[in-house]
Amino acid sequence: MSTFLGEVIGTMILIIFGGGVVAGVVLKGSKSENSGWIVITMGWGLGVATAIYAVGGISGAHLNPAVTIGLSLIGEFAWSQVPSYIAAQMIGAFIGATLVWLHYYPHWKETEDQGAKLAVFSTGPAIRHTPANLFSEIFGTFILVLGILAIGANQFTEGLNPLIVGFLIVVIGLSLGGTTGYAINPARDLGPRIAHFVLPIVGKGRSDWKYAWIPVVGPIIGGGLGALFYEAAFRGIIHSSIWIFLGAFLIVMIGSIAANKALVKDVEKKNLVA
Repeated sequence: MSTFLGEVIGTMILIIFGGGVVAGVVLKGSKSENSGWIVITMGWGLGVATAIYAVGGISGAHLNPAVTIGLSLIGEFAWSQVPSYIAAQMIGAFIGATLVWLHYYPHWKETEDQGAKLAVFSTGPAIRHTPANLFSEIFGTFILVLGILAIGANQFTEGLNPLIVGFLIVVIGLSLGGTTGYAINPARDLGPRIAHFVLPIVGKGRSDWKYAWIPVVGPIIGGGLGALFYEAAFRGIIHSSIWIFLGAFLIVMIGSIAANKALVKDVEKKNLVA
């Protein structure tokens, strides 16, 4: 099996389990309906572990553009392979989301909540606040990539490493995921969001494209910073690209603050007119 196909299949498995557990919790008529956030975080974490077990020996099981880019920044992955890996991750995420839609096919009609349907495919903020939402995705992915590199530096009983990474996903979800749903993976969010947009889902509503850039830009910046911070703090190696990513972090945060203020003013004006 090629590394490209490995990333497709691995990311597909990730979304089948991750999107599948969300569907089971939020869609009407499911036997696991309303089983809660802990069930969702466990499903995602064990889904990640299963995907790593499946293709880790083939592609390294990045399953996430933020991980791929982060590893490339510190010289642990070839830049020449980055485009094909990201393409594979996007394709796998789209296929996985489509399979989840088919698996829960009768439940879409029974579910009136359009937000719940979208949540099966992609993330959204608990409170819509652009700077805070963006920071949550940056910080969550920073911890993810930093944690993956730190876990990789330790020795575990053979075959245990993927499970430890899965528990890292669980604890990120439990501790940091309540703000935005912890996409921490551009492919995990964008691939299924595209699936939501194109699939004939009964009563699906909008795909929330105004928010879609946050779980893409945030994880890329956060993943890069996580890898570069690990190199600086744990290995004593400071890459010049750390200044680029710090600059990008400051620019997007300042820009998001300005955009959020403009949005608040616009809403206030509309309320006064009303």
